[in-house]
Amino acid sequence: MAARNEQSAEERLIARYFRPLAGHPGALGLADDAAILTPPPGCDLVLTTDGVIAGVHFFPDDPSDTIGRKALRMNLSDLAGKGAKPLGFLLSAALPAGVEEKWLADFAAGLGADAERYQCPLLGGDTDRTPGPTSISIAAFGAVPQGKMVRRSTAKVGDRIIVTGTIGDAALGVLLHRDAGRAERLRLAQPMREHLRQRYLLPQPRNALADAVLEHASAAMDVSDGLAGDLAKLCRASGVAAEVDVTRVPLSEAARAVLAADSALLEAVLTGGDDYEILLTLPAERLAVFCSAADSAGVAVSEIGRVVAGEGARFLRDGKTLEFERPSFSHF
Repeated sequence: MAARNEQSAEERLIARYFRPLAGHPGALGLADDAAILTPPPGCDLVLTTDGVIAGVHFFPDDPSDTIGRKALRMNLSDLAGKGAKPLGFLLSAALPAGVEEKWLADFAAGLGADAERYQCPLLGGDTDRTPGPTSISIAAFGAVPQGKMVRRSTAKVGDRIIVTGTIGDAALGVLLHRDAGRAERLRLAQPMREHLRQRYLLPQPRNALADAVLEHASAAMDVSDGLAGDLAKLCRASGVAAEVDVTRVPLSEAARAVLAADSALLEAVLTGGDDYEILLTLPAERLAVFCSAADSAGVAVSEIGRVVAGEGARFLRDGKTLEFERPSFSHF
């Protein structure tokens, strides 16, 4: 008997929700087993992957339009930290049985909006059913001039240490979500609570600064596992040490209000993760021109310390080194 020419439920799901996102010609309309991506002439491909799992990286009741956007922005942040321009991404989605149509529609709409905003189109991927929690994984591709990708292993003694944006907001947002009464106890105003919540829900990748990172940074990476832990990783890779003045770490008004009410939360601010800012080092003589480029790009940057000889990242306050119970976020 001849096979009936009907789409499977998975094919219908892909056609309805994801094919509209795949406008790049190399995506082949999501009708093939693979996609085609040609890097710009004279460029290297930069590859990165990251994902989110319900109950680990996002709360099951988070709005679905933010979940795909968060996963994509995490990868975009990695590309920004390498000085790379986005080219496209692959999506793997493991969804529970009975996932609601509205959940899927909102998820796809949010992801599509960010794919367009950051000029990072969907190229392909995979969809599966899972008996476990929802899992979204993205592999993103970017481009840099050949041999120019900014690494984390090339910081030099004497370099200045720079970080973009503000630190600790997302970690505090997670704490407040887990303990709704804590905001009341901290007497935190509603606009500040919402600021911290939004920073957790939707990272702000600093891709507008990628060109300046590529031109001026001696080493760079994005901050995903906490400033303290990620700076320590950069130091280990580069064979150097770092000294950071904690009073110069950039904080939002909301984070300052939280710390004014409970100074013990400073460790969460410095180690909690989910910042998705860029951490970079550069020679002192490049600081002024880099700051000017950042200002033109509309990205706030702060000098927080310097690279020194030795090992480890030291966070100093009033001349004393802070000790952290858990210096970095880790899944294991």
